[in-house]
Amino acid sequence: MDNWSGYLGLILQGAVVTVQLTLMGSALALVMAFLAGLGRLSRFFAVRAIATAYIEFFRGTSIFVQLFWAYFVLPFMGISLTPLQAGVLALGLNVGAYGAEVVRGAIQSIGKEQYEACVALNLGRWQCMRHIILPQALLLMLPTFGNNAIELLKATAVVSLISLADMTFQAQVVRAQTGNTLIPFATILVLYFLMALCISWAVRGLERRMARGLDGVRAT
Repeated sequence: MDNWSGYLGLILQGAVVTVQLTLMGSALALVMAFLAGLGRLSRFFAVRAIATAYIEFFRGTSIFVQLFWAYFVLPFMGISLTPLQAGVLALGLNVGAYGAEVVRGAIQSIGKEQYEACVALNLGRWQCMRHIILPQALLLMLPTFGNNAIELLKATAVVSLISLADMTFQAQVVRAQTGNTLIPFATILVLYFLMALCISWAVRGLERRMARGLDGVRAT
């Protein structure tokens, strides 16, 4: 029993790393999603081209290859990353590419009358986007952003390939030391599910809160 409590401690240590990867990777993905999504809508061809190239490249290549490039190839270019940094970079850039299309689609779904209202109020392009369009579009983005965050959480398992001690890596360690596959992998299965559930609850709560805020604005 003492041995198994120690093994559980190893898996929980891995869970901390998984949470760190998820939070930092999601933050990077969110930034990249808005940069690339807004870039796709830019009036400048060069900006649109760069945003499109980023999106298509990271959606069209494997997360495994991207991770290996971040950790094993970048050092040859003079950029050395720790396993955690490489994991955050690969996950954030990969999921951010999918999020960029969510941002673009949500903004384009806002009715033309909203833009006409901005013109009537003599609002600049940035003021219109910040105060009128984005608050409405963000409410449409949230459910898919939540799904993307859960996908990122599950994708964190790939970092075990570069020996980062996340939950999957630690479960493999426990399996190698005990010869038992069921207990460690059943444990991380439950932990992944609970983490995904927390993300879902958080996104739904934020969605309800933002919806109330927009209702209040519309009512006035």
